[in-house]
Amino acid sequence: MEALTGYLSLKSVRKGEKTILKESYTEGAFKITRPVYLTTSGEAYFYIMNPGGGYVDGDTYHIDISVDEAARAVVTTQSSTKVYKTRNCPPLQKTHIYLNSGSVLEYLPDSVIAYQYARYKQNMVVRMEQDASFICSDIFTPGWAPDGTYFQYDFLQSKMEIYMENRLVMFDHIKLEPDKDINMLGMMEGYTHFGSMTVIDYRVNTEIVDELQVVFEAFTTVRIGLSMLSVPGFALRILASSTQEIEKVQSICHEIIRRKILKLDPVFLRKY
Repeated sequence: MEALTGYLSLKSVRKGEKTILKESYTEGAFKITRPVYLTTSGEAYFYIMNPGGGYVDGDTYHIDISVDEAARAVVTTQSSTKVYKTRNCPPLQKTHIYLNSGSVLEYLPDSVIAYQYARYKQNMVVRMEQDASFICSDIFTPGWAPDGTYFQYDFLQSKMEIYMENRLVMFDHIKLEPDKDINMLGMMEGYTHFGSMTVIDYRVNTEIVDELQVVFEAFTTVRIGLSMLSVPGFALRILASSTQEIEKVQSICHEIIRRKILKLDPVFLRKY
């Protein structure tokens, strides 16, 4: 294995009415909590921790998550991912996810905060069965700079590949690069924060998406885009002026999906 700043492997399985931890391994700057249970539905909640405090030049992280047949897991982070000055060798985080038949994974990390001169890359590959469910969210936010202005980071880049039964069903590539006139039409358009959410579930249909569209019409201070995918599911995009605005939109979307699709009560994951 290549030299890694942090490595995490997590495997969960269904046992009776609960999802339990089958196997976990951490190395370097990653730690993982034992499963906690915030609801009565038996789904397991895991919190990823990084005692190092932030990502710096040359850091490389790798996360492997496997959810066994009919198991339900929610994975989040203890706090935001902070990326500091990284002009020589941008940190890279790789995430590989494997979802077996009937499994559910909600992967909901806190925001990535990019400070002045930060560069950051993340790559995610998801391999899932046709009847598995996957929910994933991201928030990219500019950090503090000495002159108080936004967009002092160099770039933020995120790639996601989703394979359903070995067929590529979604490829998403996001790159925020302030030197490329980030405020122009089709980019940030005057906003400072970017959020996304991807939902893939065989029960997603146009009625659910239409309901979300109606709900989102009430948000007048953010820009929201919602698109159906080639498989049952949708991609959500949010432009806003604060992390809290994006979290609110994502939270409402997540609540509707849990109630209407997963048949579960909503859950509050924030740590403050």
